[in-house]
Amino acid sequence: MQIIPAIDIIDGKCVRLTQGDYQQKKIYNENPLEVAKAFEDAGLERLHLVDLDGAKAGAVKNWKVLESIAGKTSLVIDFGGGIKSVADVDIVFNSGAALATVGSIAVKNENEFLQWLQQYGPSRFLLGADVKDEKIAVAGWLETTDIWIYDLIEKYSAHGVEQIFCTDVSRDGLLQGPAIDLYKNILERFPSLHFIASGGVSSMADIEQLQETGCKGVIIGKAIYEGCITIKELVQFQK
Repeated sequence: MQIIPAIDIIDGKCVRLTQGDYQQKKIYNENPLEVAKAFEDAGLERLHLVDLDGAKAGAVKNWKVLESIAGKTSLVIDFGGGIKSVADVDIVFNSGAALATVGSIAVKNENEFLQWLQQYGPSRFLLGADVKDEKIAVAGWLETTDIWIYDLIEKYSAHGVEQIFCTDVSRDGLLQGPAIDLYKNILERFPSLHFIASGGVSSMADIEQLQETGCKGVIIGKAIYEGCITIKELVQFQK
């Protein structure tokens, strides 16, 4: 199972929010490149980079941070937040991301997303689904749709999307453990899916449980920054 540390960006700084609330913001480092290099130096290979300014504005904003990290590390970066147009997708790939992370566009503008899949290839996208009671939540979690997570996965798997991650919004940023039951249900229905867990991870025991569930990767943010899990532990686990 691949360990994927997360860096969330506001105003070019490494921050974390609690349950997507911009009022509950904590700055962990003024220099995201420094954080990314620490991950790389320790032996981690992937990075989940989130442009929170972009997510709020509905257009990519912190692409210079992406360009800097991609240019000065060899991390495989997925970048998301505010990708709403082909121009945004181009900025993300031209700035060095291996994967573009998309969420609400796949829910709200299916035709647009399907065009991107055709144009760039489905292997270039990481589909992120925010979930509340097994239904998709969008617009910074403020809006819950009637779409079942299973239907979304089925639809885009059929179009070739290989990597999907899922965040239980009731748990994110709270360090209360991941949504194991939800992930079990997803993997029972889609056993060959490259499924990545996200949200709520607070200990190495959580990570071991996710691996046993069949997750292929796990995105970890707050637990690293709050010192609940060390980078060294994560690297040893991945070995």
